[in-house]
Amino acid sequence: MDDEKTIKVDYLARVEGEGAFHVKIKNDKVQEAKLNIFEPPRFFEAFLRDRIITEAPDITARICGICPVAYQMSSTHAIEKALGINVDAPIRNLRRLLYCGEWIESHSLHVYFLHAPDFLGMQDALEIAKVHPEVVKNALKLKKAGNAIVKLVGGREIHPINVKIGGFYKSIEIKQMDELQRNLKDVKQITYDTLQFCSTLEFPDYEQDYTFVSLRHEDEYPMNEGRLVSNKGLDIDSDQYEDYFQETHMPHSTTLHSTLNNDLFFTGPLARFNLNFDKLPEALQKLALKSGLERNCKNPFKSILVRSVELIYAVEEAIRIIDEYKKPDMPSVSYKMKAAEGSAITEAPRGILYHRYLFDEKGLIRDAKIVAPTSHNQKIMEHDLFHLAQKFVDLPEEELTWKCEQTIRNYDPCISCATHFLKLDIDRS
Repeated sequence: MDDEKTIKVDYLARVEGEGAFHVKIKNDKVQEAKLNIFEPPRFFEAFLRDRIITEAPDITARICGICPVAYQMSSTHAIEKALGINVDAPIRNLRRLLYCGEWIESHSLHVYFLHAPDFLGMQDALEIAKVHPEVVKNALKLKKAGNAIVKLVGGREIHPINVKIGGFYKSIEIKQMDELQRNLKDVKQITYDTLQFCSTLEFPDYEQDYTFVSLRHEDEYPMNEGRLVSNKGLDIDSDQYEDYFQETHMPHSTTLHSTLNNDLFFTGPLARFNLNFDKLPEALQKLALKSGLERNCKNPFKSILVRSVELIYAVEEAIRIIDEYKKPDMPSVSYKMKAAEGSAITEAPRGILYHRYLFDEKGLIRDAKIVAPTSHNQKIMEHDLFHLAQKFVDLPEEELTWKCEQTIRNYDPCISCATHFLKLDIDRS
């Protein structure tokens, strides 16, 4: 008799949004692994049509409550590229500071509240708080510091309103930065403690030969700008993106699956780290290696370590920007409207985020394309589900289910802006 079983999780816990997965195993061989993102389509690309380009940053920010800055930055960069707008250094630095704020709040949320419970054998951060209350308190302090950056520079903590084509609606006074700087210096040690804490976790023995994809900038660790590169030879500008990347609809998911030349790829913190290790400060490079990371890390479970490294980087980068801050002469640069098309890619906390806009001489958007990090990573998540389930197929079903969930959370999928607790169902046949 065939020994067949299906491991099925109807609602993934500790991810942003609604998703499920099932793994089918027959005679100790994995037959299929599917990640089902079942939230209804939200049609933001359609919403943008016939809207004026100045509305794009605010409309796209509503796509996500966790990483609205990423959507605003990709949209503004794409439209500015189309119109030939070049912002000055103070505006550019303010945008980088805003991105630092989002990285800090997103990474601290993921590390402590979404992913750490997996490694500690706990259901959620509420259990961590019972055993390690100071750890959770520090995590909240760290997230609050990121929120404060987004609130000051972006105008409010969620769905910022200060970003516009050409810069910002309102400049930030130097004296307004003082409290921000104090907050960041106050939590700086927490970021080092975070890396130390994560370095004590036990990581499953699992590696794959991934194709990593991220931005790479000649002068800095990438956030807003750079060329799109991979460890397998890719090196393109955002305008070439659609020549290399394809999207395919899969019947089991409402999220399109993205591929690179019809093959799998991996984006996000682990990809950034592998492709931009040399752009980290030398002291942070040494600390990363000391924490248990390798120069070329291929274990996706160690993404929690990489996020901790990026937390240190984002806090220290924010401090540096504030130290060197000079108020822009004008909050934004002027420009002339024209019919044009432009694209841009920025590094959301979870990976590359692509935007392309085509608009007419009145600035009305005629076509828009947005590809989120979770779309980029969905196929590689299914790949990992398949291979990890096969590697650990002899584990009891409860343990194997736990490991499969943890595998998905390695990527911190941003399915939407909601988090659901787990409902588990295992079918046997």
